[in-house]
Amino acid sequence: MANPWTGEVALVIDGTRHAAKLTLGSLAELEARLGAASLSDMVARFEGEALKSADVLALLCAGLRGGGWDGDLEDLLHAEIEGGILEATRVAARLLVLAFRPVQ
Repeated sequence: MANPWTGEVALVIDGTRHAAKLTLGSLAELEARLGAASLSDMVARFEGEALKSADVLALLCAGLRGGGWDGDLEDLLHAEIEGGILEATRVAARLLVLAFRPVQ
């Protein structure tokens, strides 16, 4: 089960539930994959109106890898994500919110 207090979000891929989490390492991987000049540039990309489905998949892949998943982006390209694009986008957004929320 995903623990939102630790930044985890659940995502069901090909019928299997996975915990996704944006760790520092997975964020660095995402930054490199997207060719972002900085962390703030990468976040701005997700806040803008030109968000692409490839960006959502890259973010999900980073989160899944941060949660311990051994797959890669190629695996996600051919996977069945439960809930489709709406759920994928919701999970991606939730990952960002949890990763950058102020610590209390």
